[in-house]
Amino acid sequence: MYLRGSKWSMNKRRARPNWFRIILLILLVMGAMYVNEVIIPTQPQYGVPTPTVTRAAESYVSEAQDLFNQGKLVKSIEAYRQAIISRPDDPTTHIALARTLVWAGQYQEAQSSAEDALLLNNNNAMAHAVLAWAKDFQGDYLGALTSIKKAMELDNQSAVIYAYYVEILLDSNSSGVGDVGAVETAIENSNKALALDPNIVETHRARGYLLEFTGNYNEAVTEYQAAININPNLADLHLSLGRNYRTLGIYDQAVNEFLLANALNPEDPTPDLYISRTYATIGEFGKARQYAKTAVDDNPADTNLRGNYGVMLYRDSYWNEALEQLGYVINGGVTADGKPITPVELTPNSPRIAEYFYTYGLALSRVNKCGEALRIAQLIQARIPSDETAMENANQITQRCTQNLTAPPPTAAETASATTETPTLEVTPTP
Repeated sequence: MYLRGSKWSMNKRRARPNWFRIILLILLVMGAMYVNEVIIPTQPQYGVPTPTVTRAAESYVSEAQDLFNQGKLVKSIEAYRQAIISRPDDPTTHIALARTLVWAGQYQEAQSSAEDALLLNNNNAMAHAVLAWAKDFQGDYLGALTSIKKAMELDNQSAVIYAYYVEILLDSNSSGVGDVGAVETAIENSNKALALDPNIVETHRARGYLLEFTGNYNEAVTEYQAAININPNLADLHLSLGRNYRTLGIYDQAVNEFLLANALNPEDPTPDLYISRTYATIGEFGKARQYAKTAVDDNPADTNLRGNYGVMLYRDSYWNEALEQLGYVINGGVTADGKPITPVELTPNSPRIAEYFYTYGLALSRVNKCGEALRIAQLIQARIPSDETAMENANQITQRCTQNLTAPPPTAAETASATTETPTLEVTPTP
């Protein structure tokens, strides 16, 4: 039987496949597989930290050394710290950090880094040496001597260690705690350092310091210049060279070196302090006052800086302002901007502190506050009778207050200062 119209008819033609649809489906499947296998694994997942590339410690160390050579000590310190994070068990990196911290004037941090190196290797000679150097800058001369001698026991062929020893010997000698014949020993060790390595900063710096200590300022200039030729970007070297130019009376070059030091390390108030004292030496008290103020702004709690500022204010006839600044130094207190000041103590062998006291007394006598002025004069006479400059100024305070009983004190326009009033303006060399 033939079924008309039936879909089961054996005579019906077969439909052709839709190749476009098939190809499209294949492409969609392949695209999904690509996304799943390639794209998704590279995407950050919620709650899972993104993996980062770990930088090798060696690259940080190399960067730190380059920054040190450029005089960028703060950035060099940061790079060394990153290297330590990357590889904390390498004592040489701790030592390099400690050395850089000393050059940057961060002595306590330098001591901590050197001690960290010794925790990793107690027989590392350079760790003991840098620890000694850091202690020396902090005034721990006995500790410095102990550490540097340990370093020499471990390594007697290091020019750097001998150079550090020279500085420690001289500083300990100045403090009265050094070995007998310290200067002669320093000369011997300076010669050893130069013989072992005449091409490093430390040997010439130590030699310059030795020559400065012994009063050979022209030769000291030569040695500090040799150190600067090796690395011209270390502020400390320019400060040292400037000190010696100043002692030799070459004031323009001294100021230039201090300005270079200031440019290399603008956060350090020392260059401004030295510039202030230099200008005062040649009678330019306005400039001296300005640089003294800048130094105080850098470190408001430093009594030495504030005392120097008070002296320069007095020398420039700003008596009441001088009284304010020197009052903080001598009596302590809290400044108008909230900085606490610890008072200094008048003791023998401290000519700078003596200067602050007798300048304070002179300023008090200038404004006829003679009760307090005479107390300062008597304190000077009782405590430091061997300081001739201080005693002369104490006598001047007494004489002026006696005159004030019968005549009013002079005005600012009448400030022809007696020779005995002139504060001692020498800057004591520091390591």
